[in-house]
Amino acid sequence: MYAVIRAGGKQYKVAAGEKLRVEQIPVPVGEEVVIDEVLAVGEGADLKVGSPLVSGASVKATVVKHGKDDKVRIFKMRRRKHYKKSQGHRQAYTELQISAVTA
Repeated sequence: MYAVIRAGGKQYKVAAGEKLRVEQIPVPVGEEVVIDEVLAVGEGADLKVGSPLVSGASVKATVVKHGKDDKVRIFKMRRRKHYKKSQGHRQAYTELQISAVTA
């Protein structure tokens, strides 16, 4: 059984046993998280799509770790204007271990 969930403004297709990186969630490592924003639930060829959410569906996950992604470099320049700007960004994430998908 798999589900399409919404976390941090993005959509992810998840199934039991998978690991998933989402936007940072303020939950301690080792705690269980229940995600109620389930957009679709499917098993094989069957697919149940919500409008916008599937009622009664949830995904249980355990927080494995918190961290930061690789640095993304931002460089801006205007030619012949002596303007250069350099920035960097490291996005914080939370890694989840999906334990169960319930419809």
